[in-house]
Amino acid sequence: MERREFFKMGGLSLGAISPLGLSLSDVLASEAASQGKKEINVIFMFLQGGASHLDMYDMKPDMPAEIRGKYHPAPTNIPGLHLCEKLPMLRQCADKFSLIRSMHSFSHKHGQGDVELMCGSPLDKNVQAPGIGAVLSRQQKQQAAIPPFVHLGDMKHPAHSAPGYGGYLGRSHDPFLIKQDPNSPDFSVTTFDPAENLDARRMSGRADLLRSLDRYQAAQEKQLAFSRVHDEFREQALNLSTSPTAKEAFDLSKEPDKLRDAYGRNQVGQGMLLARRLVEAGVRFVTIQGYVDTGIYAWDHHWGIFPHLDIQLPIYDRSYSALLNDLDDRGLLETTLVITAGEFGRTPKLNTDKRGPGRDHWAGCFSLTMGGGGVKTGRVIGASDNYGATPIDRPVSVADFAATVYHALGLDPKEEFTAQGRRMKMLPEGSVIKELF
Repeated sequence: MERREFFKMGGLSLGAISPLGLSLSDVLASEAASQGKKEINVIFMFLQGGASHLDMYDMKPDMPAEIRGKYHPAPTNIPGLHLCEKLPMLRQCADKFSLIRSMHSFSHKHGQGDVELMCGSPLDKNVQAPGIGAVLSRQQKQQAAIPPFVHLGDMKHPAHSAPGYGGYLGRSHDPFLIKQDPNSPDFSVTTFDPAENLDARRMSGRADLLRSLDRYQAAQEKQLAFSRVHDEFREQALNLSTSPTAKEAFDLSKEPDKLRDAYGRNQVGQGMLLARRLVEAGVRFVTIQGYVDTGIYAWDHHWGIFPHLDIQLPIYDRSYSALLNDLDDRGLLETTLVITAGEFGRTPKLNTDKRGPGRDHWAGCFSLTMGGGGVKTGRVIGASDNYGATPIDRPVSVADFAATVYHALGLDPKEEFTAQGRRMKMLPEGSVIKELF
């Protein structure tokens, strides 16, 4: 039935409710949303280990030295907003992201905090909730012949499940994992290379044979749960192995040297550039391990925090700002949500470690950034107390952060799934940060 006839039949006015429980405003709002909806992708720079909010985004210059630390705040291109002096490039594109200063997390433990940040739910060792990228790969089926969900760097903690993976959705929703350093001269992803001396005709013949064998196997193993997952893996592998798009997307040699230099010739910088290439090729969600090894676990600076930040902050500054500017120049920022976040923050007071002062784990308060992908930018959400220890304005939980990303991507957090006899929602808790939309 056409919309006009539907309205005529019910004599429906703007506020009147139809027998279906819909008002005209509901119908028009839904229609407008569906027509104007753009597909949003995500690039998530994970500051694994817990970056220090007090030394980057939420500085306390009027506090004693054991709290304020070594660095000084400096102005950005947003009036009134100051960030660390060690982030000069990022300060000039502060209008391209928004800053949340009132985050708090479920846990102060590595591994556990990683998993919780990427799924928005407390860790469950028996039935683990899926990461946001995994839910995206389930709810919005991939169209391009390229993985929908990629991890650049192995971020699994030895004591916990890998963060952001498929969880109870199953392995078919795990990310495509790239362990190699994209800055390495011999960086290459051979997954998409066909076997030597195998032309397209022979590949097609093998594909037909594989499908025949799969049909036989499915008939014999119909009752087994893994047959469905196996079938999905087979389809993915076949599509990828014959995809020139996938192979070319991972080839950084296609980029000019000047742009590669702008991102930084290191693992993080080239990872961010690779993430941009992947999104252009059709990948929907890319997570980058956002640090270069400096002899200490990621951003986990229990000792010698300032010598380590002297190395890490310029890398972060260059790669993050280059990505924002590059996406903007290409018209991709509007459809690419860029996130930088660690799993928690650092203690307000510096410790007295004999190897040099550091900051320990702190779940009570931390900062993260979000920009692009339809999110309002140039804003500061929330505030912490004088010590950077506790949110005092607009507290935002890890679940709220996940709900906000769900909202930006158009995902359904209330979709239910049964695993191990339990009926669960993708994201049981969390409220959207409405100030960002």
